Amino acid sequence: MHIWVDADACPSVIKDILFRVADRLQLNVTLVANQLMRVPGSRFIRALQVPAGADAADAEIVARVSPGDIVVTGDIPLASLVLEKGGLPLNPRGEWYTKDTIAQQLTMRAFMEELRGSGVDTGGPAAFSQADRQNFANALDRELARRRNHSGPR
Repeated sequence: MHIWVDADACPSVIKDILFRVADRLQLNVTLVANQLMRVPGSRFIRALQVPAGADAADAEIVARVSPGDIVVTGDIPLASLVLEKGGLPLNPRGEWYTKDTIAQQLTMRAFMEELRGSGVDTGGPAAFSQADRQNFANALDRELARRRNHSGPR
């Protein structure tokens, strides 16, 4: 199992959680971004810089993800592609994207994009909070514990 991180927009506190998990559980974590990323010196953590481009990091993650891999992303279209390949997308707020919910999330995203395109101020997501950080850590921990106990992804 591998943890892939759509790192350009991933909050630093989430990366820090992933760095600790990588070393503690000896799991491979790769941050994929179109900019240079600093990562701690660890044989389990690496950064992969891709060429600049709106979806270059997404394409690289989709090309490399394997069934059962976890992908940390807030990008709903990327999450959909990861699900198609058998990966498990988790957003930085600790919510798993699933085959049951992704279509609705894509529809809502398209609707909000249409509203913004017509000049409606839809605001943005709520500020990232301590509760979000804790939800992420708990969701990841539950999945990793479940795998240790049952030897496979959910």
